[in-house]
Amino acid sequence: MVNDDAAAKARTGSDAANAGAAEGAAGGGKTRTKARGRPRSFDRETALEKALLAFWEHGYEATSVSDLTRVMDIGAPSLYAAFGDKRSLFEEVVHMYGTRYGSFTDRALAEEPTARDAVERTLREAATAYTQPGHPHGCFVVHAATNCSTPEVEESLRDRRNANIAAFEIRIRADVAAGVLPPATDAAALARHTGAMIQGMSQQARDGASREELEAVAEIALSIWPRTGTHTG
Repeated sequence: MVNDDAAAKARTGSDAANAGAAEGAAGGGKTRTKARGRPRSFDRETALEKALLAFWEHGYEATSVSDLTRVMDIGAPSLYAAFGDKRSLFEEVVHMYGTRYGSFTDRALAEEPTARDAVERTLREAATAYTQPGHPHGCFVVHAATNCSTPEVEESLRDRRNANIAAFEIRIRADVAAGVLPPATDAAALARHTGAMIQGMSQQARDGASREELEAVAEIALSIWPRTGTHTG
């Protein structure tokens, strides 16, 4: 939290000042050449992964700097030196999540031939990803914003969710133009329905729904998609 950040930084500055005073006394008051910093004693990627899991489980607001230093097994000075403040660390974590866990939507949109195929693949892969053991269930980008009172963080996560909906809408409109979907298809509503399904499946996974249960939900969601006489997908 903000207060936690400020307190940790204040302690860090106080420790540095005390260390400098002790060094001056030991050297008889003479100015000494500043020694090079010690090499970082932790693996950065491992520490980031631990921070990711903490934010994913508890959300941005409920995860304090002291929580992070505990799970990352580093001191506050090392955290600030390596990652900056809590918000900067969170931004790195969001990028890691997108690369390591949340890229299935982008792949589906890039690789599938139609919007419906992309949505079907996204929902099925979400059912698997959101219930996988080894990390908190559900979507990080959905749940990290829970009870968030930091506007910049809340806005950043909201923008990411809305960007996915916009990407689906673009693909749906392209299919309407190509005759794959009927001309009367409401692309914006269909894209937002897809977003609602993804976010709802995420919450259901947090509440204990299994992969099979979420796959059944995905099947029903796909059944409402409009079709033309020429579409066989």
